[in-house]
Amino acid sequence: MNLVDLPRLAARVLIRHPARSSLMLLAMSIGVAAVVVLTSLGESARRYVSDEFASLGTHMIIVTPGRTETSGVGPSMFAGDTPRDLTIADARALEKSPFLHDVAPVVSGRANASWGGREREVPIMGGTSALRKIRHWTLAQGRFLPDGDPERDSGFCVIGAQVRQELFGPRRALGEWLEIGDRRCRISGILADEGRSIGIDVEEIVVLPVAGALALLNRPSLGRIMASARNHESMERACEDIRRILKERHQGEEDVTVVTQDALLATFDRILLALTYTVGGIAAISLVVAGILIMNVMLVSVSQRTAEIGLLKALGAPRDEILKLFLVEATGLSVAGALLGLLLGLLARLVILYFYPVLPLTWPIWAIAAALLTALVVGLAFGVIPARRAAALDPVASLSSH
Repeated sequence: MNLVDLPRLAARVLIRHPARSSLMLLAMSIGVAAVVVLTSLGESARRYVSDEFASLGTHMIIVTPGRTETSGVGPSMFAGDTPRDLTIADARALEKSPFLHDVAPVVSGRANASWGGREREVPIMGGTSALRKIRHWTLAQGRFLPDGDPERDSGFCVIGAQVRQELFGPRRALGEWLEIGDRRCRISGILADEGRSIGIDVEEIVVLPVAGALALLNRPSLGRIMASARNHESMERACEDIRRILKERHQGEEDVTVVTQDALLATFDRILLALTYTVGGIAAISLVVAGILIMNVMLVSVSQRTAEIGLLKALGAPRDEILKLFLVEATGLSVAGALLGLLLGLLARLVILYFYPVLPLTWPIWAIAAALLTALVVGLAFGVIPARRAAALDPVASLSSH
């Protein structure tokens, strides 16, 4: 048999047993689809986080109370509760740094907002006019918090699009008085519909002057200070200046953690990359299971085809030809199953994009190549045992057994 006869004969054998062949194809295709889809989700999550950070610019710096060498980086850094060691006066002192462009004292919490008999709980963020520049928020209507002394409550607030819709409906919201907790503030602006941005749902939030937010939440100090460097090149010097200024204000003790946007992104990137490899490895186990299935089914096939193998040997087919025939069958099943798996992965991608259109679902080339290569290697590896058993059959005994 030549190189053309082997694939042709293997294909005929597979076609003669459609149920058996379909079972092995399905097992291999599910394994390949699982690897491709799960690694794609991990890679897409990395890109999503990178895009979210890119939307904030490249110069953001976050100062949190407490000295830590390895900070707990996560969405809570932007919206959660933290130790209360920073003050508005600390933030105002940082404004004097020549390496910082904008500085915003920030405090976060939750409170009930009501208007016209409608009420709902909302996330509260206290800040200053500089907060909008640092977070790169845009306004759909009105204006952001006015400039002024951050230690005085101006009495204005800015609401998200969802808050505006649920509390005011079709009515005009600008200029209305909104009750938040036991305080009242006049709505000066409505944030644009920007979705979720690094732990903060911009549609759900209510932004207050930091002094008013501290009084509303009954907190003596800030949760964090957010700042932006003048340019990317001055990031390191800006961080050093922040530590120096706050160390002088805190009796010579360096008791804050300064984290740059690049450090946050690198942390998320490492976590998500490790997650991608982990889920990809878990999915690859299904390929091994598919390989074991191929081996077992082909072992059964050997016992059912002893007469055929004996006839081939009686006609002069050498041991190597029999070995090649079964390996070609296993390889063909693996390749066909891998291609079918890519098709299933494509269909799964379309379904995911339908339900989650904001997720930039991409197929990493390395994942596709790794899935195809793994499928091929698994098929060959688990096809060796049945192939060797078939090649070792005695032709006389094989023919006499049928």
